[in-house]
Amino acid sequence: MPGKILIVDDEIHIRMLLEQTLEDLEEEHGVTILSASNGEEGLSLIKREKPDVVFLDIMMPKLNGYEVCRRIKDDPTLSGSLQIVLLTAKGQEVDRRQGLELGARHYMTKPFDPDEVLATARTLLGIPR
Repeated sequence: MPGKILIVDDEIHIRMLLEQTLEDLEEEHGVTILSASNGEEGLSLIKREKPDVVFLDIMMPKLNGYEVCRRIKDDPTLSGSLQIVLLTAKGQEVDRRQGLELGARHYMTKPFDPDEVLATARTLLGIPR
């Protein structure tokens, strides 16, 4: 069962690296990879495309990742099966706790390990290794 992954990060190099990291899922399993450059655009894509997994930065213009999480959590049409992975430079425990309380399933810090990102995406989409 192919799924959809949305990458939301304001840094183009991070988005490109994540897309390259996840491209095997696209090529081998038919997973659709989408991306957005800020929280507002990301939330719009979430509402329209209904991705299965979102890799979400916290520090972004327009809407930060915490606010995106909050709006998803407050919208019962979005919060059901959507799995959010916060991927951020904010590595303090208080940041991690806040993200998880707002509905994120996972919290990863930058710089990230591409193998860990790929493994996380596979697990969340139910794709065997």
